[in-house]
Amino acid sequence: MQKLKIPITIDPIRTAQKRLSFEGIIPMNTLTRFTESLLVKEGDVDAVIDCGTDEQGLVFIFGEAHCTVSLTCERCGDEMSLTIDSSFAYTPVKGDDSAHDEIPERYDVIEKDEHGEVNLRQLVEDELILALPLFPMHDVDQCDPAKLQTSFGHIEPEPEKPNPFAILQELKKK
Repeated sequence: MQKLKIPITIDPIRTAQKRLSFEGIIPMNTLTRFTESLLVKEGDVDAVIDCGTDEQGLVFIFGEAHCTVSLTCERCGDEMSLTIDSSFAYTPVKGDDSAHDEIPERYDVIEKDEHGEVNLRQLVEDELILALPLFPMHDVDQCDPAKLQTSFGHIEPEPEKPNPFAILQELKKK
């Protein structure tokens, strides 16, 4: 099966009327904000996007994005591989639309541009950025123990302080 590139923008109303689905790839090098935190910037994001209209008459964009990325482990500093699986559900609205309160919680809201289109690559990129962990780390047993330094520097022994109740101890002996 040939993998096709996902279109950059779509008209959500037309695609919903036609109940179009897009299955293909998005080259990772086109997702510059997402690849800023990656070690390897090559590869593809597998994406599936379905458009349609729900029972309330709202246009929806359902999608899934999957990719494997290389990050730096925050614990040991080595390279680690992470598989990202993200799913999302959006409904497009106009920027000045006052019907935001009537949209069900299962949908996130995305604004259409001045041409009435939605940028799919930006939408997928935003979802992938949100799926990245704040502090990527291996499991503890996968990190190199030599690189795991749990204490830094030399800790001096605490000097002995006189016991403030020693005076009471002496009074008790008398």
